[in-house]
Amino acid sequence: MSELYEAVRRLRVSRNFKAEPLSSQHLQLILEAARWTGSSKNNQDWLFVVIDDPAGAMLVASAGSFTRPIENAAATIALVKLEGGNDFDIGRAAQNIMLAAEALGIGSCPITLHNTERAAEVLGLSEGQEAHYAVALGYVDTEAEEAERRERRAGGWGGRRQDVTKRLEA
Repeated sequence: MSELYEAVRRLRVSRNFKAEPLSSQHLQLILEAARWTGSSKNNQDWLFVVIDDPAGAMLVASAGSFTRPIENAAATIALVKLEGGNDFDIGRAAQNIMLAAEALGIGSCPITLHNTERAAEVLGLSEGQEAHYAVALGYVDTEAEEAERRERRAGGWGGRRQDVTKRLEA
């Protein structure tokens, strides 16, 4: 199999990060991968907001329900959909961010910002701009991550479903 295919298969969410900032070079490479994501009609109706300070992280975390990864991330990228944009393109950009991070040895976690009004407020968005999603980034705290994964498996969470495809028969 190709290296790219294997990278896609092994990509895992990380929710526990070391208290270590991302290098500016790594952050720039991740943002460049996001910028080069394909989009519908090549409109690129997005904006990427970088949050890399603890106070800003706490504000952004207040816009969602399951945002603990943002609170201990080295950086978070909020994906802002500009007027006319669509969620599919935002999802593609998020996946590129996560794959680029993986390639650099950086963990990532997609986050839903459930309270879009709060997200718009803390991110300083203009009318017509929305932020429903973000990606938390950081160097993985492997010990904490493994402990959490063991706990989740013991609680019945985890693993990959096998029944995710269906063939249309006309």
